[in-house]
Amino acid sequence: MRRADRLFQIIQVLRRSRRPLTADSIAEELETSKRTIYRDIATLIGQRVPIRGEAGMGYILEKGFDLPPLMLTPDEIEAAVLGAQWVATHADPVLARAADDLIAKIADTVPERLRPFVLEPASRAQTAWNREPDRIDMVRTRVQIHEGKKIALRYRDERGRDSERTIWPIAIGYLEAVRLLAAWCELRGDFRSFRTDRVVGADYLGEKYPERRDVLRAKWRQSLIWERPGDN
Repeated sequence: MRRADRLFQIIQVLRRSRRPLTADSIAEELETSKRTIYRDIATLIGQRVPIRGEAGMGYILEKGFDLPPLMLTPDEIEAAVLGAQWVATHADPVLARAADDLIAKIADTVPERLRPFVLEPASRAQTAWNREPDRIDMVRTRVQIHEGKKIALRYRDERGRDSERTIWPIAIGYLEAVRLLAAWCELRGDFRSFRTDRVVGADYLGEKYPERRDVLRAKWRQSLIWERPGDN
């Protein structure tokens, strides 16, 4: 691996971690020596890359640093295009269009030598089949999630029974044929998942839910992940 590529990879390794990484762990991932990592980190710090830490304690990349947008590796391009392909065929129309736009932007911004990785990728995402249509405004639902606001939901379960409840939306899960809206349900006093194709109606409330969104997400992750909706 060229030194310039290795410096870039060190930044990538540090950027994806939220805790300090030792030179040993970085060297193991990049298949090089610990001494090389020490030397390269010293070079990066000399180039004003905000790396904090020291030998034996670990290193962390401080916030506020970002790489130029064109510095993508072939594997990163392939991963981005593959993910965008999946979104384009499985997500709601707004996200699907955004995925197509993303692929076009990547093709326009990467160097010419990397363009085949966008236009002729080695990996392909399977086209969705028998996908159930959403019966809820996915764009507004995502806005409510980002803003931490409640939704008054009218829902029909798998037995055809209707119910009304106020939920605190957390995330949307995109499965092969259906999509699930994960939320805290005030009616049940617990986390629930709702199929978006079984929603009868939704009112988007201006009221924020009392829990901090990051705290609520952490509790959700620790409890049930994506269970299939049954008796909600």
